[in-house]
Amino acid sequence: METNSKILQIIKSKTFIAVIAVFFGLALLVGTFTLGVFVGYKKANFSYRWGENYHRNFGGPRDGFFGNIRDFGGKDFIEGHGIFGQIIKIDGQTIIVKGRDNVERILLVKEDTSIQRFHDAISIGELRADDYIVVLGNPKDSGQIEAKFIRVMPGPSPTMH
Repeated sequence: METNSKILQIIKSKTFIAVIAVFFGLALLVGTFTLGVFVGYKKANFSYRWGENYHRNFGGPRDGFFGNIRDFGGKDFIEGHGIFGQIIKIDGQTIIVKGRDNVERILLVKEDTSIQRFHDAISIGELRADDYIVVLGNPKDSGQIEAKFIRVMPGPSPTMH
């Protein structure tokens, strides 16, 4: 009986409550830090994978990102969210487009992708190799563009040559 009353006294003491509060505070702090490290790792991993595939899928400037820093308005500036070019190949829901400087880019067409020829909505099955298209979309971490909007152009642009 006496040991039970001593245990109750210890549990009810301010020192014990303070130790428990500090323990839970430290556990919360360690948990928050661990979550931050996890999120940071995921973001860094995404950036690394996206960067590794960027030049392969988007071409990128010939001199690297800062090689021709004076010419940001020139043709070496990278198009991150779209492309204008000629369809080389259509394979299911994937389109390969030859853009500026003959750089090939991969487009992923989803079911909600809007495809238009002039004012008419068309399907991916109506696209043909050699069609010129303008694409707007979202870059994926693999470097491909997930197309949101595709417009078929009437013919080659004079700026393509």
